[in-house]
Amino acid sequence: MNADRLKKIEDRILAGKNASAKDAQFLANISDQDIFDLFAAANRIRHHFQGDSIDLCSIVNAKSGKCPEDCSYCAQSTRSRARIAAYPLLEKNQVICKAEEAQKGGAKRFCIVTSGRKVSSRELLKIADMVAGVKNLGLLPCATLGLLTKDDLNILKQAGLNRYHNNLETSEHFFPNICTTHSYNEKKETIRSAKEAGLSVCSGGIFGLGETWQDRIDMAFALRDLDPDSVPLNFLAPIKGTAFSGRMPLGPLEALKVISLYRFLLPDKQIRVCGGRIQTLGEFNPFIFLAGASGLLIGNYLTTLGRDYDDDISLIKNLGLSVR
Repeated sequence: MNADRLKKIEDRILAGKNASAKDAQFLANISDQDIFDLFAAANRIRHHFQGDSIDLCSIVNAKSGKCPEDCSYCAQSTRSRARIAAYPLLEKNQVICKAEEAQKGGAKRFCIVTSGRKVSSRELLKIADMVAGVKNLGLLPCATLGLLTKDDLNILKQAGLNRYHNNLETSEHFFPNICTTHSYNEKKETIRSAKEAGLSVCSGGIFGLGETWQDRIDMAFALRDLDPDSVPLNFLAPIKGTAFSGRMPLGPLEALKVISLYRFLLPDKQIRVCGGRIQTLGEFNPFIFLAGASGLLIGNYLTTLGRDYDDDISLIKNLGLSVR
């Protein structure tokens, strides 16, 4: 019976219709051996909407630590006691050097990331110059600079910014459990401003914070309303010194199930697997594409190490997929 219902939902998605709230609940409740049928269906949906090419991006932590926000999972928060490097905004040549490294590694997109609620006006102009430099390399520039206004985003757009990233992180209901220094509505307003500025938008969240499957569903529906182009899925890798250091990471099958759920609920979006991938999935890492992912963050993350570029490129090719 589960197989029949799953097939009906898949057929509706392939026909261009949206999954309903009841469909989402059914998908979230799939377990045991049926979970592999869910992965296979999500893989077919990925192939239908995204083809067999994988979109690769990379990031630079251009300003690290001393963030006044209180996000419980983040090592860069001033409330964190994690031992990380803290430094002011990097110089342009340092960022361009990292962009060149990412380009050689196979990335198509390169994102400049800074800690803090938002960058200052002075920092914004410096970053706009960096954006122009990244674009001149032939990469698609992306930025994650906090809760910017439409005017701020227009400056970046004029400098050549292609995409702006701001995660919802979780559901609106669960959000106060992980952050109290800014609101869910402020995040949504930033995303809307980026779209109004004519930018592509990247927005997703992080899983393993203690949220329920309903929270995961609610965030997916919130993203459906906001209509980003790329949806990054991160998995909590507990860091010593943060408020969530004692949390157990998600099991690999649960993480893969999250990927499949988001492929069903946001079928035509770039479902991009990002932070916590190696720590959470381990030997199941190759299954992310077979569970519905079509994008990948390669290289290192903000405060944790990633995989060697060549290893991820080989993984993609060995699965019969290509780099977009």
